[in-house]
Amino acid sequence: MIDYELGVIGAGNMAEAILRGVVSSGYLHRDSIVAYDPVIAREQMLAIELGILCARDNTMTGSCPHVLIAVKPYIVAEVLEQIKPVVTEDSTIISIAAGVTTAVIDERLEGKGRIVRVMPNTPMLVGAGMSAIAAGPRATNEDVHWTQRLFSASGLTVVVAEEMIDAVTAVSGSGPAYFFYLIEAMTAAGVAEGLDPAVAEMLATRTCLGAGQLLAGTHKSPEDLRKQVTTPGGTTQAAIETMDNAGVKEALTAAVRAAAERSRELGK
Repeated sequence: MIDYELGVIGAGNMAEAILRGVVSSGYLHRDSIVAYDPVIAREQMLAIELGILCARDNTMTGSCPHVLIAVKPYIVAEVLEQIKPVVTEDSTIISIAAGVTTAVIDERLEGKGRIVRVMPNTPMLVGAGMSAIAAGPRATNEDVHWTQRLFSASGLTVVVAEEMIDAVTAVSGSGPAYFFYLIEAMTAAGVAEGLDPAVAEMLATRTCLGAGQLLAGTHKSPEDLRKQVTTPGGTTQAAIETMDNAGVKEALTAAVRAAAERSRELGK
């Protein structure tokens, strides 16, 4: 009988990104992973494209040493009820369900298993994710390290206290949408100045990408880099002053606060 290392419950985009990363990196062999999703087409995709075995239900996935719960928050309670009979004290339960605390999972599993909570983001789909990892009360250092290796195959990881997950959600979890919003606005502004829409979008997209890579590849702060390209009396200064006068920083602060508060509400 094959000893499966990882059972995956849910085969949506995030689960797919995680599995593509671990299989391509060699961290886990495809033969050591079993997955379940009620949507047959998603299971077939994992089987055909990644060579991963798909189970008929959650009994097999839930009995693995490591279980990744990658379903929508409103499905978590049902999933935990299904796997509770096969989860043991030695099981490591890893959840990426937004707003679902380790305490809630622990209660549903009646104290069985060691729980790790993760907040990833969608750039995992291109191997550039940012995942924050928080250990539950009984999770060991090895549980956290194993989870870090799992998610490092699709980006970077950071370990935080669970009470920081709402703030993480507001900054990096929801953060990609802020940049898409910014690119939308920059594209529209470029079109208003006469640019072709496709050209304007390419300019905005590549500028955001390049700026992020520049910042990530230097020891300088965002403020230092901004000042470096802001010539007194120049075009960039005119733009920055306009954004300051419009309260852009204040709006971003309010947006992050609203996202964090909503995350806290979902966790109640």
